[in-house]
Amino acid sequence: MTYPNQARPDGFGPDVTAPLPGAPTVLTKPEAAGATADSTDAARPAPPARPGRDRYLDLLRAVALVRVVFFHLFGWAWLTVLFPSMGVMFALAGSLMARSLSRPAGSVIRSRLRRLLPPMWAFSLVVVPVMFALSWKPVRDEGLWWFLKLGCYLFPIGSPPYPEESGSPGGLLELTWADQAVGPLWYIRAYLWFVIASPLLLKAFRRLPWVTMLAPVVLTAVIGTGLVTVPGMLGESLIDFAVFGACWVLGFAHNDGLLKEVPRYLAVSSATIVMGFGLWWASGHLTEEGWNLDEIPLAQATWSLGFCAILLVYAPSWRKLPGKLAGWDGLVTLANNRAVTIYLWHNILLMAGAHLVDQLWNIPWFGDTFDTYIEQSYDALILIAIWPLIGLAILSFGWVEDVAAKRRPRLWPNGSDKRRATA
Repeated sequence: MTYPNQARPDGFGPDVTAPLPGAPTVLTKPEAAGATADSTDAARPAPPARPGRDRYLDLLRAVALVRVVFFHLFGWAWLTVLFPSMGVMFALAGSLMARSLSRPAGSVIRSRLRRLLPPMWAFSLVVVPVMFALSWKPVRDEGLWWFLKLGCYLFPIGSPPYPEESGSPGGLLELTWADQAVGPLWYIRAYLWFVIASPLLLKAFRRLPWVTMLAPVVLTAVIGTGLVTVPGMLGESLIDFAVFGACWVLGFAHNDGLLKEVPRYLAVSSATIVMGFGLWWASGHLTEEGWNLDEIPLAQATWSLGFCAILLVYAPSWRKLPGKLAGWDGLVTLANNRAVTIYLWHNILLMAGAHLVDQLWNIPWFGDTFDTYIEQSYDALILIAIWPLIGLAILSFGWVEDVAAKRRPRLWPNGSDKRRATA
């Protein structure tokens, strides 16, 4: 993506076609009578280029989305240590939120909610009717209170309800499909809380930056370790807010340039100590899933904070992807333009991919001949199937993100039109 102005294609330096200061203006031929205004416009300095998207941050977001897909497919706990995707995504979102809050807070919050909620509504319009079609009768079990909880599919202040078991064993939809499908909505809920709280958080950060950044870690140590238990929907939301709150505020620090004021050696060494504490805490609180930091709140909070701090301390602020990374520009642009769609639908698409792979056994001759190979490469085959399925989801539902942002709907926004215009 480029942001040209009248100076040079890269947006820097003077316009070499403008007259030098003090040089006479020479008008020639019939244009002379009407060219005075044009010459004045040419002599007027070009407006400064508007700050564009940071392609380094876009690359991190794309990597985070891919890592989420890999983790939910393979279940490798070490991926949460290798690249804490959720912490990275909240840190990037916090940086962009702080940048947006240079405008009035009310308009920024409305804009963020407008971009966030319609894609979730489109998702809910597909998923919730299927739950009812598969004989979900929550009113019988929970009474009228359920109707209030169902509102979380419209405005996710808490966890939305869903049937513990739905579908049928070995059927098109397995028994736990609803749990897997609705799982990603926790991110929408946490993001909503952060957006609403950001004006106050940003004021607190600019008054007491380090206290504001570390306060969520302290809160995680209190409610995320069981020292104090907050039950129900509020407790779940508070834990997510606490675990990733430090990463969100770290995004404020990146936007405001605070990280650049700290000597790099001090920032990296401090982040390393925080990350070391996270691993130490995780080693003594391993669950059945081993080193899955998603199940160890305090380890997740501290490891993600230190990891994101190092990423942002070394942030190069690219206008375009350099070197060989430039070949991935289209996919990175597409992932960022359809991040909400990809995240919301990827679990359902993984289940659909598994169902497609299962059909290989039903192909005459093929299923019997390659039975062992299909079984041994089952997850790898799903990995191959998931990407075209994500592409179909982008084509089917991605345009909702454009409508929510008050843009012209686009089927495949990978930036190719802008690259052609630049060329």
